[in-house]
Amino acid sequence: MRVGTRCTASLRPLTASRGLIGAGRCTRSIRTTKAPRAATALSSRILSRPISASSTTTIFRECQSRARSMATVVASKERASSVGGPIQEYDRRVEEGKLRNDEHQRGIIQNFQNLHDELRYYKAPPVVHPSIESLKPVKKSVFTSLFGGGGPKTPSIGDIPEELPRGLYLYGDVGSGKTMLMDLLHDTLPDAVQSKTRIHFHNFMQDIHKRLHRFKMEHGRDIDGVPYIAADIAQQGNVLCFDEFQCTDVADAMILRRLLEALMSHGVVLVTTSNRHPDELYKNGIQRESFIPAIELLKNRLHVINLDSPTDYRKIPRPPSDVYHTSLDSHAHAHAEKWFRFLGDPDQPEPRAEIQRVWGREIHVPRVSGRAAWFTFDELIRQPKSAADYIELVRAYEAFIVTDIPGMTHQQRDLARRFITFIDAVYEGNAKLVLTTEKPLSELFVSRDEIAESLLAQGVKEDASHDLELNVEKLADSNLFVGSEEAFAFARALSRLRHMESKEWVERGMGLEGKGGKQDKDNWIKTRSRQMEDSM
Repeated sequence: MRVGTRCTASLRPLTASRGLIGAGRCTRSIRTTKAPRAATALSSRILSRPISASSTTTIFRECQSRARSMATVVASKERASSVGGPIQEYDRRVEEGKLRNDEHQRGIIQNFQNLHDELRYYKAPPVVHPSIESLKPVKKSVFTSLFGGGGPKTPSIGDIPEELPRGLYLYGDVGSGKTMLMDLLHDTLPDAVQSKTRIHFHNFMQDIHKRLHRFKMEHGRDIDGVPYIAADIAQQGNVLCFDEFQCTDVADAMILRRLLEALMSHGVVLVTTSNRHPDELYKNGIQRESFIPAIELLKNRLHVINLDSPTDYRKIPRPPSDVYHTSLDSHAHAHAEKWFRFLGDPDQPEPRAEIQRVWGREIHVPRVSGRAAWFTFDELIRQPKSAADYIELVRAYEAFIVTDIPGMTHQQRDLARRFITFIDAVYEGNAKLVLTTEKPLSELFVSRDEIAESLLAQGVKEDASHDLELNVEKLADSNLFVGSEEAFAFARALSRLRHMESKEWVERGMGLEGKGGKQDKDNWIKTRSRQMEDSM
């Protein structure tokens, strides 16, 4: 590697480090190794090579520069670790006049604090590189080509650890504070984070393609280099921060899902900023359908947070996160609380219990604020209720928060059917829905393994998408469902859930769509009132 073409603050000997480079820009990578020792190792490695006398001064200056930057990085980390976390650091900067206090930003930084608290106790697994042989395509003999066999190939990308903290996907327009917020998060990562790297996403992908090219030149053009390169990167940083995540190139789109999945399988926590919601990435791009799994991975494994401060005519600002929160982690309760306050009565936010009556029977509603009701899954679904009960609840309330929803399998078919009945009532009543779920939507009613086994039994290739909605026609006649009608009912419920998480659905009728918010809200109340009268 040429001295001077790459500048990295990774505290390792130069020959052992492949810093994340891109167009000659620096990356910021921090290791817990002491700076002086690393600088010494760096100098000794460089100076042990045969070099010309004319280059000695240049190399010495580079070593001095790197040593100074390393010392700065370590000092920065020590200063940040003494603060205690993003919230405390934000308060300090506001107090010093460096930042202006903003309640919307404070809500976003609470998500940073939650991640900070998780990372304090997180220990990334050791990185294990896949063998070169496992990355080569399986050679087929004439016999196996004609008659099959040879056994399945060992997967080169491992499973994502269950204990991996969910990362953050921060999106917003220019001027929404993305850089400032990423600076704050990066500066306050806890000491338990052994290494962290921050890089512009475009530079990162440039470096990935260069690495892949070198790898293929060395081991053959048919080899799958993505898992090996991902392991290299995982060794450099177990928290990876991207600035300006975007995808405009078909070459990036084709490898991105596997690259991100491979990084996560090694325990790398991802944090990124972007100008777009994940659903808007690579829009109208070539072969976009191949990029959809990458979008789903981002939405399922990262908390998606909107940085734009919305036009809001209510007393409580709209929460920055989407309405559905996947994984019942430390963020889940805070997610439900924020949405309950937003959708409920801002003047009387404290919840109260209510009783609704249906045909002489009582339905206990444990937490109510304004026209918003909060149930746990067990309270709403596991305790038997009929379609008439759910319709009556939708007449009484405009918004529902349902928490602690488990991933259901074939064995919990009754619970899944009852939950779908509730979803249909909410959707047809145009109410709003906030969820905290153990599994992503695509695995809510049927597990990923069950879908994979059913598809495999029907001869569908192993690496196909395991999304129920995308495979409903193939699964309609499988043993997962009692006839095709049930399969389509499950797929329809997923489609309705996706519709109800859209910004248009969540914000309509609340005075948030623009400056004509009050008129819009009045019109929506009239529309919903007529709907309720028609359904009675």
